[in-house]
Amino acid sequence: MNKCWIAVLAVAVWAQAPDGRTVYQTRCSVCHGTDGNGGEHAPSILTTLATKNDEEVTKIIREGVPRKGMPAFPQLAANDTTALVGFMRSLQNQRRGRRGFPPVRMKVALTDGGTLDGFAVARTSRELQLRTDDQKIHLLRKEPGDKYRRVTSQSDWPSMHGQLSGNRYAALNQITPANVGKMAVKWVFSVPNAGRLQGTPQVHDGVMYVTNTNTVIALDAGSGARLWEYTKPATAGLVGNARSPGNNRSVTIAGDKVFMQTDHAHLVALNRHTGQVLWDTEMADFRQNYNATGSLLAVENLVVAGTAGGEEGVRGFLAAYDQQTGKEVWRFWTIPKPGEKGSETWDGIDINHGGGPTWLTGSYDPVLKTVYWPTGNAGPDFNGDNRKGDNLYTCSIIALDVMTGKLKWHFQPTPHDEWDWDAVAPVVLVDSKWKGQDRKLLLQANRNGFLYVLDRVDGKMLQATPLVKKLTWAKGIAPDGRPIMNPNSVPTAEGQLICPAVEGAANFFSTSFNPATGLFYVNTLERCAVYTKRTTPEWQAGRNYQGGGGRRDPDDKPQKFLRAFDIQTGKAVWEVPQDGPGDTWTGTLSTSGGLVIFGDDGGALAAADAKTGKRLWSFPFTENLHTSPMTYQFDNKQYVAIVNGSVVYSFGVD
Repeated sequence: MNKCWIAVLAVAVWAQAPDGRTVYQTRCSVCHGTDGNGGEHAPSILTTLATKNDEEVTKIIREGVPRKGMPAFPQLAANDTTALVGFMRSLQNQRRGRRGFPPVRMKVALTDGGTLDGFAVARTSRELQLRTDDQKIHLLRKEPGDKYRRVTSQSDWPSMHGQLSGNRYAALNQITPANVGKMAVKWVFSVPNAGRLQGTPQVHDGVMYVTNTNTVIALDAGSGARLWEYTKPATAGLVGNARSPGNNRSVTIAGDKVFMQTDHAHLVALNRHTGQVLWDTEMADFRQNYNATGSLLAVENLVVAGTAGGEEGVRGFLAAYDQQTGKEVWRFWTIPKPGEKGSETWDGIDINHGGGPTWLTGSYDPVLKTVYWPTGNAGPDFNGDNRKGDNLYTCSIIALDVMTGKLKWHFQPTPHDEWDWDAVAPVVLVDSKWKGQDRKLLLQANRNGFLYVLDRVDGKMLQATPLVKKLTWAKGIAPDGRPIMNPNSVPTAEGQLICPAVEGAANFFSTSFNPATGLFYVNTLERCAVYTKRTTPEWQAGRNYQGGGGRRDPDDKPQKFLRAFDIQTGKAVWEVPQDGPGDTWTGTLSTSGGLVIFGDDGGALAAADAKTGKRLWSFPFTENLHTSPMTYQFDNKQYVAIVNGSVVYSFGVD
């Protein structure tokens, strides 16, 4: 039965493009292998096919890749080239899982007495990933007697921060200060054709979803076996952060759908079992400098999503889309039009390209039915001459009604931003005692160097205290939330030394609050910069829109500190100094097991005691971290995962 099925598949594949098969065998197979998986002289063509469209593949065939030793075939007839590309696509379609074998139909016995019948998506001698006819994937582990046991996750991580509250805290306690020293790598997965990734893996129902630019890969969360992959080529002519390889930070999951953003600001819904596109909605025109890096949150029946482009002069917005259809339900513009409420805070022409991007995932309170979202810098960066005023709603935290998108309140930590100090940092929702009374709080470690505690019901500032010691631009924050600025604290044409640096005292990387300790854990950066401004260029599509910059002070030695803040006082209870260049972009994860897991500036994933800060464990990497850790429970075992470079690492304790 199995042999017959394979034969039928093979005949169907070869019949699709017989001429293409002949061309491939005579021209390509000697280097790339008969199945396209690579050979002695050349790598697999299948990973390249996954990131190129047919036109791009044709160009490679005709022009070759001289720097890699691939010859050009300009003399190949057009119909032969078309047939060759078609045949290579058939090879690509055959590849399933990480082992690269054709799909085989199997019927297996289960330890619970049942059976499963379907196609093996991936398998080894220890495990099997089986897709049944309803298109769902079943994760199985082999047991004695040739039977299989079902496995899945018991604690998921369905969005960037794991919880709708934005708090990277998990109620998992298998890994503790007593056994974290035994934590070791359990599996790794190398993301093909990836640059330096910035994303956090998501886990749902035993499946891990990892992102690259315009790519989602589904993995068995217990072993790293590849289940499916969705990908499309990077967008040509794009400007902004999304054009950097790997600059997609997350998907979000709801029901049977995985929602992702493409680099050119489209929102896409995929079937989470197969990767099939269910709908594709354009959020904004990338030709007007919009792009997207994965700022998504699935709440109620909506997907709330933002875009990037603050350094390119976009008009920022946050929008919500129907999960079933992709139809836009509401849109909130972070830059008001002239005459609208908030426009009085803009004096000058730059209101037309004012920035205010929404490129980091926000948070949600299901009781208050409120979405909380951080917004980015005012445009142009570093020069506010043509946008005098506070420039709402840039560098702000906005609270919106989830069903209508109407503004409930806003809080602006950095009015009239001239330092590129986005408020784009996690907004952490905490229910806690405050001055002896129960309070719904919002915490944020802001890029401008202050730790803010707000009442998230009405947006009132309760407390603002320094995150770092190198803080010169403001002497403090007034009771109304406005900074009390020091003199000589704005960019000049000659250059002005100001602290913190452009990177901020904190940034988009994760923060976490542990309700048991009452401590808020933040990776902070002590650094200053020389800020300069220049004449603002006229805005143009396809170009950046900046009026200056910040360069490093050669006399200033940067240093990162993991700090644990008591939110009642705003003071650091303990800190862990880190040795390194100050160039990591990685945050914290805390657990009910009594740990803080964090990225160390020396290039390691590390763990400390959540109460004392005592360093307990570390795992060194070969390059600096640009992602934050997460945790999940699979098959009743706790794992800690992080992406470093282009590799996913999953750790556990036996």
